[in-house]
Amino acid sequence: MRFGNVLGSSGSVVPIFRRQIAKGGPVTVTDPRMTRYFMTIPEAVQLIIRSGDLARGGEIFVLEMGEPVPIIELARNMIRLAGYEPGVDIAIEIVGPRPGEKLHEELFNPDETPRPTAAEKIVCAERAPIDPAWVDAVFARIEELAYTGSSGDVAAAVAELAAERWASRGDGSDAQSEPRPAGGKTTSL
Repeated sequence: MRFGNVLGSSGSVVPIFRRQIAKGGPVTVTDPRMTRYFMTIPEAVQLIIRSGDLARGGEIFVLEMGEPVPIIELARNMIRLAGYEPGVDIAIEIVGPRPGEKLHEELFNPDETPRPTAAEKIVCAERAPIDPAWVDAVFARIEELAYTGSSGDVAAAVAELAAERWASRGDGSDAQSEPRPAGGKTTSL
């Protein structure tokens, strides 16, 4: 299952904003362009239960959550709902993104396609199968490096091969490229 942000759960932005508003602010937002998908706790529970019923093995289920919510608008609305005026009674402070934090959540990876399920509002993230010949070539290359290279070479090759796999799928095609050794030079295996 792939979750959006569960409203009211620990670590969710809503309780953080609520505490900041109760203290008189400021309400901290990492970036004014940031958006997130949200679901309620009952929706998360429904996703878990229904996914168990739908599952046949290996699927990734995603709840249709509508449009992403601009976090700055969530902050403004929560301030207003508390009876204050954003920027007048309670400041909104832009603090900058944390390392690795994305501006926009993606519910599906570039190589996935949403497929409807028998359950309303639940879709399955479907991927095209990986070419077994490509997998064999990748493992042969990693095995070769394991015997002849350092652990750093193996780690670099695995990272490059994984990145190459996803990059080759980003345009929606089924094409998989030949694995390359660390350093980016193409060799035939």
